[in-house]
Amino acid sequence: MTLSAVEIATERLLLRPHQESDRPGIVEIFTDPEVRTYLGGPRPLDDVTRMLDALGSAVIPGSYVIEAANEFAGTMALGRRDAAVPGHVVEGGSELELSYVLRRDAWGKGLAFEAATALLRTAAELPDQPVVLVTQSANTRSLKLAARLGFTKVDTFEQHEAEQTLAVAQLHEFK
Repeated sequence: MTLSAVEIATERLLLRPHQESDRPGIVEIFTDPEVRTYLGGPRPLDDVTRMLDALGSAVIPGSYVIEAANEFAGTMALGRRDAAVPGHVVEGGSELELSYVLRRDAWGKGLAFEAATALLRTAAELPDQPVVLVTQSANTRSLKLAARLGFTKVDTFEQHEAEQTLAVAQLHEFK
């Protein structure tokens, strides 16, 4: 999956590929226990450092840094959901999956909604298909965001020792 837009701008945000200057923010969102509450807990700093070193300057298609007021606010991605993990709406899996994580100081400002709306509108240039969003069922803020974006809950399942909610929307709904 490749989008035509390398960068996506909104009134308050810029979604762009990661840069070396984003490293402290990326380390923060992977190691912050509160940010990682519903994402399996914080990752060890050494693991995050190795991951970033391995990634280097590679650009991951569909993966963006969310920049607000010229500052790193978080990350957002629209990629293919691994067919080997639970939570699918089509036979064989590999649906488009929206995922995101924001720094704590970016919470509650509508940035995730604005970034997701912009990314999904841009992705609506692709052929129509389902887009899934998976979050821990205990993450009420993420569930509210999914509903606000137009995703509909279709299933729950166990993964990472917690109940997960699977929600879906059709890509053409974001045109």
